[in-house]
Amino acid sequence: MIEIRRAGPHDRQIVLDLVERLLAELEDSPNEFAGLDRARTLFDLASVGDTFIAFLARISGEAIGVLTVTETFAIYAGGRYGVIDEMYVLPERRSSGVGRVLVEAAKELGMVRGWRRIDVTAPPGPAFERTIRFYEEQGFVFTGPKLRCLLPGI
Repeated sequence: MIEIRRAGPHDRQIVLDLVERLLAELEDSPNEFAGLDRARTLFDLASVGDTFIAFLARISGEAIGVLTVTETFAIYAGGRYGVIDEMYVLPERRSSGVGRVLVEAAKELGMVRGWRRIDVTAPPGPAFERTIRFYEEQGFVFTGPKLRCLLPGI
């Protein structure tokens, strides 16, 4: 049976390990995410407060998946809302309902917090059509890509 629970302070390393596995799968070019400073990330996780939430999926105590969601605010969204930043399920556990229950946990959190929406960015391209279909099956509507701007000096 899949157990979903909110990650606590003692789970930070597990969350980071699973997200690093996700990033390794997403890399378009070698070392795209090589700048991840583990010590700084763990420090930031400890100090970010209650706007960043991670859910862990476990079977028999083994961490098999993670979903991170951040609470943010925008006028266009009608106030506070959530953004799923990362979701990863071990390859051998995919298509077994783990992702669905992780997304359900995020939706439940959003309802408790009064969010009107949850956004997620799915990677573009044919390789990720399955990912987009998964989110659509969970009630998400495709609204297009997002862009990023890396800031210098940090």
